[in-house]
Amino acid sequence: MTIQKKVNKNQMKIKVILALLAGSSFLVQAQESPLSFSLTAAQDYALEHNKTLQNSKDDLKLAHEQYVEARGAGLPKVDAKVDYMTNFNYEAEFSFGSESSTPPDYDPTKFDAGDIEVLKLINGMFSSGGSTIVMKDQASANLTVSQLIFSGQYWVGLQMAKLAKSVRETSLTLTELEVKEQVANSYYLILVTKELLQVITENTQNLEELYKHTNNMYNSGMAEQTDVDQIKVNLSLLENSKREMERNLQLNYNMFRLVLGIDSNTEIQLTDPMNQLISIAENTVLHKQDFDLNNNPNYKLINIQEEIGDKQVNLQKWAYGPTLVGYYSYTEKILTSGFDLTPKNAAGLTLSVPVFAGGIKQAQLSQKKIELDKIKRTKSLLQEQLQLQENQLSYELTSAYDNYMTQKENVAVALRVYQSYQNKYRQGAVSSMELTQANSNYLQAQSNYVSAIMKLLQSKLAVDKLHNSI
Repeated sequence: MTIQKKVNKNQMKIKVILALLAGSSFLVQAQESPLSFSLTAAQDYALEHNKTLQNSKDDLKLAHEQYVEARGAGLPKVDAKVDYMTNFNYEAEFSFGSESSTPPDYDPTKFDAGDIEVLKLINGMFSSGGSTIVMKDQASANLTVSQLIFSGQYWVGLQMAKLAKSVRETSLTLTELEVKEQVANSYYLILVTKELLQVITENTQNLEELYKHTNNMYNSGMAEQTDVDQIKVNLSLLENSKREMERNLQLNYNMFRLVLGIDSNTEIQLTDPMNQLISIAENTVLHKQDFDLNNNPNYKLINIQEEIGDKQVNLQKWAYGPTLVGYYSYTEKILTSGFDLTPKNAAGLTLSVPVFAGGIKQAQLSQKKIELDKIKRTKSLLQEQLQLQENQLSYELTSAYDNYMTQKENVAVALRVYQSYQNKYRQGAVSSMELTQANSNYLQAQSNYVSAIMKLLQSKLAVDKLHNSI
């Protein structure tokens, strides 16, 4: 029975170890699997992990806390305080006269009974030598409640704190747009670099076949050594370009990782094909949307700044206004001397009215008015600049689309010419130099086409950023 239990325990241990090994193997595979991103998914990921954007979000949190701080200035204040004081049993002596003092002379017939009693008390005070009061230890607990009742500067300041929060929100929107733009540019650059790398690779393969064919012809005595050497030189140049393009591709991937906020060793795959992105750009050209100035973040920001400038003028005007504060105080006497005239309860109002400040407030008000005028002119200038920019970007997008269509047609023509020269070269109708030149023209046409694609995508991106629609 004991042996059976040991066997069962060993089997359980083996199952646990196998399960842990399987789990660790799964984790290793999960860590090694690449991250796949569409353009939209990459932008969403960057909005959560980009470090610059995280700082902007913290700025918004700070603005919220500053608004809470400004709001707190007008809320009730409660202060509690405990005091203790010792006089080390100091004896205070009071004397209202001396033993030699002569009581005042008066005629008893002229006073009633009550007056005579008062006169007797006065006479006793003058006749006594004095009295002593021992200053005992004192302790008290105080609770004070205060409330701002009226202050024009407080309400205007609170509105400005709220507007400052709106500034941070709009600034965050601008930062998000910039991050999305950086992600899109990096995404496009990787796809374009891969496209160029593919073009160079295909041309390299074509030249390699041409080199083998020409070398065979040279060995058969049907071609010159210079033909072989020329093709070999062009092939070496293409191979160098290919290696350079591969390094550029890795650099572009690293920039993409940096914008997304992920580790530099993480493998990445892009899932959006180039044709899909081109189709979206073409749709933007063919279906041009109207420009709404109020949707532009920069214009929103200048509107908020204008409103803040107006509030600053009002704030300075309220510097001439009164401030009214109410308070209530309760003091509990814990230890007290016999000579204590402080009341337990106290309440009051404090009204503060500025009268004259040497012209300082008027100068400050004039400064705020001048600053507001400057903001209004800046807003008008920005409005003109944004409208001009919209026209310019629309023109550039249309031109980029036209150039893209032209370069696309040029690639088709260059390909037909190159294929024709290939056939003629095999028939001996053209030289290897002419075929190499045709191949170079095709390669240049491909490069121009890919550059036109990049320009089209970037132009579309610039329009989307201006319209706040990335």
